[in-house]
Amino acid sequence: MVNEITANDLKVKGITAIEDITVSGYEAVITVRGKQKYVVMTVEEYNKLREYELAGAIVEARNDIKAGKIKKGKVDEHMKRIENVQPDLH
Repeated sequence: MVNEITANDLKVKGITAIEDITVSGYEAVITVRGKQKYVVMTVEEYNKLREYELAGAIVEARNDIKAGKIKKGKVDEHMKRIENVQPDLH
């Protein structure tokens, strides 16, 4: 469920505009000139998202280890490897 707050509502009502929506656990999308621009959520919801992100990274790392997609070596060797990687500009 997307709850939108306009930038003007936020300006007029302040934090109350956000609290009215996030008290029920939902995030609020702040629109600027009719376009969705920002997302505001409770710290609890944000922490859950971070936990999910970390859990996904752990699964991905474990899959990489099982698939042999790892390199062993020293930190300075690794730093040299990643410093030489060209950025993907696509």
